[in-house]
Amino acid sequence: MTIYHIAHSLAEKIGGEITEFFLPGDFGEFCVGCTNCFVKTEKKCPHYRKLAPITEAMDAADVIILASPVYVFHATGAMKAFLDHYGYRWMVHSPEGSMFKKQGVCICTAAGAGTKSTNKDMADSLFFWGIAKIYKYGKGVAATDWNSVSEKKKHAIDKATTVIARKIMKRNGKVKPGLKTRGMFFVMHLMQRNGFNPKDMEHWKRQGWTENKRPWK
Repeated sequence: MTIYHIAHSLAEKIGGEITEFFLPGDFGEFCVGCTNCFVKTEKKCPHYRKLAPITEAMDAADVIILASPVYVFHATGAMKAFLDHYGYRWMVHSPEGSMFKKQGVCICTAAGAGTKSTNKDMADSLFFWGIAKIYKYGKGVAATDWNSVSEKKKHAIDKATTVIARKIMKRNGKVKPGLKTRGMFFVMHLMQRNGFNPKDMEHWKRQGWTENKRPWK
């Protein structure tokens, strides 16, 4: 599959241990809107146990790569269903502190157009999770499998992923959120001092984020 080849190639160029998951094979459940993750705990999610290995792997990773082919100008339903399960981790709720020191990559392929909107589907979640640095790469490959991709396009893909890998490795261990992320965090920091959801407020106060502590320091 073209999208897998690109994502795996990038991961190999970055180096280190690679942990891979495939949607919907490794996770394909739809969020049922029970709100347990928002008002109680994510452990009450009916899909918590199945999702846990992916959550643990993302929390342990230095770099998170999300990859999806373009389906009608957007990410696949499997990717959307997966990301829906992490709404409770958005900055407006209870973000995971380790995310603010990570880098993330969104990769998508299309026969032609739609890469921009598809990458945005995935990048929105990375941003609101607090990922410090986000890269996006979309490519119209005019093919449905890797063997059918032209040599010219393969060369362009190899060159682009090499550039991204070098940037990631250069920033490894010292990446910090940009102004947009810090600004969003500051707004949430003010809101959570007198928020509307007791669970979220407690999470922020427990981390020290409603005062002067920041997750990227």
